[in-house]
Amino acid sequence: MTFANPQYLWLLPAVPPVMAVFFWWSWRVRRRLMTQFIHERLLQNLVAGASPARQKIRAGCLIMAVVCLIFALAQPRWGYDLEEVAQRGLDIVVAIDTSKSMLAEDIAPNRLARAKLAALDLMQQAKSDRLGLVAFAGTAFLQCPLTVDDTAFRQSVEALDVTTIPEGGTALSEAIETASKAFKEGDNYKVLVLFTDGEDHDSDPLEAAKTAAKEGLRIFTVGIGSVEGELLRTKGAGGQPDYIRDENGDVVKSRLNQSLLEQIAGAANGFYLPLKGAKTIDTLYQSGLAPLPKSESKGKWVKRAQERYQWPLALALILLVVEMCLPERAAERERKKPAGPARAALTHAAVVLLALAPVAGRSSPAEALREYNRGRFGAALKEYQRLALQNTNDLRLVFNAGVAAYAVTNFDEAAKDFNLASASPDLKLQQRAYYNLGNTQYRLGEVKFEPTAEGLDTLETAWKEACRSYTIATNLDRGDADASHNLNFVKRQLEMLAGFREAMRLAKQAADEAVRRAEFHRALQIMESLDNPIATKKFQDYVKKLKDIDEIVTPAQH
Repeated sequence: MTFANPQYLWLLPAVPPVMAVFFWWSWRVRRRLMTQFIHERLLQNLVAGASPARQKIRAGCLIMAVVCLIFALAQPRWGYDLEEVAQRGLDIVVAIDTSKSMLAEDIAPNRLARAKLAALDLMQQAKSDRLGLVAFAGTAFLQCPLTVDDTAFRQSVEALDVTTIPEGGTALSEAIETASKAFKEGDNYKVLVLFTDGEDHDSDPLEAAKTAAKEGLRIFTVGIGSVEGELLRTKGAGGQPDYIRDENGDVVKSRLNQSLLEQIAGAANGFYLPLKGAKTIDTLYQSGLAPLPKSESKGKWVKRAQERYQWPLALALILLVVEMCLPERAAERERKKPAGPARAALTHAAVVLLALAPVAGRSSPAEALREYNRGRFGAALKEYQRLALQNTNDLRLVFNAGVAAYAVTNFDEAAKDFNLASASPDLKLQQRAYYNLGNTQYRLGEVKFEPTAEGLDTLETAWKEACRSYTIATNLDRGDADASHNLNFVKRQLEMLAGFREAMRLAKQAADEAVRRAEFHRALQIMESLDNPIATKKFQDYVKKLKDIDEIVTPAQH
């Protein structure tokens, strides 16, 4: 959940407590003023019609209404809609040299690390453009097809190192040709940004640049390194520092070939920039890429948060209406003596109904029990609730109301009643309340479950609460075989849920590892093996991106 105006939430720790203190103070003042004119002994008779409980409920409604209004002002948002936004931009392929010469440290920390940082800076500039990635050394490979997914491009860049392309050397012409093939037929304003030190072995990059220019490709070169050059360091046997040597055993010194990079950029209608200072990529984009005409590209899906302020606002209005309509004085009712205790008389598969001795009159525990025996559980529930309000000290009535509520599958009401009954000083009633509370909590988890990640969390929370209730029930009565059986059953169910979560986590981890190895088809197969609606819903965006990338990459790999 997020909030559009979170600053209003600071009112929560201030306003409701102040209101509660004010209501308490006003009640004390009113009480003191009344006792100044009326003797304390006579006061109870004069205010017998007034209900302190109703006064507290009305005050609580006002406080909760203010809390809800504060939440509405903060504009809570949860959930989102996916909206396709049309965009215009360039198609930019970034080619990064991953040969061993990029390990030279004439530019800190080394040439390859700086090239990767520069590529990510370019990604930040190219917000509306599609980006692709080519890694090259002795040969070239399309590491990431053209995409609007910044995360996929970032992961591809971060995965680059000098072992990405196993073949040594530097082949600039192959990098240019591979980048040209990354663009689809008919695409306009194709751009290649080449990050390299300019060293080339056994290829003709100028001819490749001229050919690519005829096909509409513009090449911008960014030189990494220094003209003076740097010896290439490595680690020898035992981890000791050493230098890379050629076939004759001479130490290899790598230099920036600035003139070649200028010629390549000039042949393909671009320009050359050395990677120096913090403004190189800004200059490249603002002076070279931004002025190019943008072409229409496939829309990008964005998340639009759903406004939910209507719910707390509606709840605030309901609470205010309840406060206005609830009178402070309760209706006069015929007073009856509470029923005395009796033995348990009726058992049910899930619950135990405690029988109470009948009393004179039409409405009594006996009447409620007859309704229950006839299968009229709704009528029994209403009667037990009414009797419980009259006899607030008899928690057996509350327990029986929970039994009737369970019978009509009103599990929320049943849970509330069993919670109240669990506070009974009678250990037997307390044990039965916890046992039936566990049953109710387990069923609540089943009823409210939805095949989503959030639904799975709700189910697990409900079953953990059920496990806690069964544990208390078994501690109160070690001989209750039903409570022990249910406790073990719920524990097994929770273990199954944990195993299911672990399976989803391991599948996502394996898919991520496959993506880092550029095995996008394998990653897609792993995610599609999770053939269940919860995993499908949770990973639907991730699977969609894998499918889009796989449609482009897989044909190129065969």
